[in-house]
Amino acid sequence: MANSSRWSGSLLTLLLAFRAQSTEMPLNMTQGVTEISQKVYDLHMTIFYICCAIGIAVFGVMFWSILRHRKARGAVPAQFHESTKVELAWTAMPVIILVLMAIPATKTLIAMEDTSEADLTILVTGSQWKWHYKYMDKNVEFFSLLATPRQQIANKLAKGDNYLLEVDRPLVIPTGKKVRFLMTSDDVIHSWWVPAFAVKKDANPGFINEAWTKVDQAGIYRGQCAELCGKDHGFMPVVVIAKEAADFDSWLAETAAVQAKAKEEEQKLLAMTMSKEELMALGEKTYNGYCAACHQPTGLGIPGVFPALKGSKMALEDLPGHIDIVLHGKTGTAMQAFAKQLSLQEIAAVITYERNAWDNNTGDVVQAADIAKAQQ
Repeated sequence: MANSSRWSGSLLTLLLAFRAQSTEMPLNMTQGVTEISQKVYDLHMTIFYICCAIGIAVFGVMFWSILRHRKARGAVPAQFHESTKVELAWTAMPVIILVLMAIPATKTLIAMEDTSEADLTILVTGSQWKWHYKYMDKNVEFFSLLATPRQQIANKLAKGDNYLLEVDRPLVIPTGKKVRFLMTSDDVIHSWWVPAFAVKKDANPGFINEAWTKVDQAGIYRGQCAELCGKDHGFMPVVVIAKEAADFDSWLAETAAVQAKAKEEEQKLLAMTMSKEELMALGEKTYNGYCAACHQPTGLGIPGVFPALKGSKMALEDLPGHIDIVLHGKTGTAMQAFAKQLSLQEIAAVITYERNAWDNNTGDVVQAADIAKAQQ
């Protein structure tokens, strides 16, 4: 009796837990917020109902045959070798069903691939492990990185509401406009996926794929890289903010002006010098944002995968080589080129930090002018 009560209690607990989770995890696919996502959902439900009807018919006939022609009722097996009519029927019926299913599926697929007459084109480039967005002909481009604090990932802080689904710079698009996406990659295969838009397209190095969306409702929409692209695949979220057309135009003009001014300021920095303390502070921030995922916050790297910077020959001795690899990366490895990702000041600061942190203590101080000279 005690065991029975214990099992009953455990079963009740499991049922209550499943009920609580089912409200948070819908069993069906999302309907999305765009017209094309609704078409995809409707296609999904149409095929689902057809499959249900086929299942009911097939199993209904099977169970009826088992019950109607069982031995207990004196049924005698029929003696025949083959039936051409039956074979033709069970071949023709699936073909007809597949053709009927293909008609709506083809219409939806054609609509999904129609990127013509777009109001805005954005180049989306996947990099290990971040996204780069470039608004074509708008003089606006930026990288979008995971913004979830590393302390949360290491379970040292409580998880936020948008854990691993938050970025420092989200993609911004206008509502009511057709936005065309050009997808490519700098290194390996990534996949840009936003479920609410019904957009999931591979970003392949050396190739350009196309996708599009038209969002009518302003809001924040989240997604992820949906292709296993390396050790930080799970830390490569997508965040899209859809703004009203007027608000988007204001954001685009303001962002373009800020980026133009930043380029002007960067040229002025070439004549300026920063103290070692300033470089170390900026370098630590840059390192934690761009380098710590591979080389680790301790600079020890991951043995056999990513080299250590603490005590390394490059960080202690080879300053020109150190600058070159940060600027241009290393072919055939996960080491990316940061020349376009970071400012001259950030590159100078992170190299200074790497050469003086973790007891490296080389005393080397690298300035923005040194980086500009190395780029020439």
